[in-house]
Amino acid sequence: MFDWAQAIADWLVYDVFHLDKGEHLAEALNFFIYDVTKISILLVAVIFFMGVVNSYFPIDRVKNFLSRNKLYGLEYLMASLFGVVTPFCSCSSVPLFIGFVKGGIPLGVTFAFLITSPLVNEVAIGLFVGLFGIKTTIIYVVSGVMLGTISGIILQKLKLENLLTPWVKEILANSQREQDKFKNEQLTLRKRLPIIWSEVTTILKGVMPYVIIGIAIGGLMHGYVPEGFFEQYMDKDNLFAVPIATIFAIPMYSNAAGILPVVQVLVAKGIPLGTAIAFMMGVVGLSLPEAMLLKKIMTFKLIATFFGVVTLCIIISGYLFNMLL
Repeated sequence: MFDWAQAIADWLVYDVFHLDKGEHLAEALNFFIYDVTKISILLVAVIFFMGVVNSYFPIDRVKNFLSRNKLYGLEYLMASLFGVVTPFCSCSSVPLFIGFVKGGIPLGVTFAFLITSPLVNEVAIGLFVGLFGIKTTIIYVVSGVMLGTISGIILQKLKLENLLTPWVKEILANSQREQDKFKNEQLTLRKRLPIIWSEVTTILKGVMPYVIIGIAIGGLMHGYVPEGFFEQYMDKDNLFAVPIATIFAIPMYSNAAGILPVVQVLVAKGIPLGTAIAFMMGVVGLSLPEAMLLKKIMTFKLIATFFGVVTLCIIISGYLFNMLL
């Protein structure tokens, strides 16, 4: 979908700035240009689309539907499955997360999507089949979906809505006022669009500095942190290898397709598959750039709770993988 953005990043870095492929600076800058372009477009598209949807389907209606209809946890599973078909990295998932929150989707359900989306997608599944076989792929996909579902349920039970930032609460209040205006004045779509676009620009102004800073951190990690740096701590004889691998993965930043070849190398060096996959989940599902992007939406306490719950679930998954495979 974004090959053209990658082509622009390559052209700027290698042809305009005359940097050499493989250089740390070149890799970091290429990553930064590509991700800023991609995430900016996603932000505009998702927030605008959710604005149109919200103008016809008020937040209260969504909340009332979910409260009246007991889905017995299926809403979390559906959000996780939706994450499977959206091939985004952790930072690229944030625009959809913002759109879901703005649309009145419960926080736990939104978290279920945010967790699963970077972990499991068709690209990762295809590579997994080729590298590790069908059995391992099935276990990985099921565990990834369950990780998002269970984490979402836990986070919803903690009732964390009050830990959203005042900025988000103001956005929600503005959305409600807009919806009341749309309803009372019976505006046509053509008349609604300028109001919706105004809301898009307001959100972009608020979140873009965090996007740029977060992606800059990700670019530095991508270009300068050596991928083999942590291998010495993942030895199969180390009882704490899984939690160490998960926690050490957080400073890294990549998508599933980028980190899977590294997982293959780790396994070839004798590191247990569960430990290597826990490392992969930490890299893909949790990252410092993602935390930086989320800082505009969540308080530090909410980010810490989110990371803590997901980290615990990844560690448990890693030990289970080592037992099953």
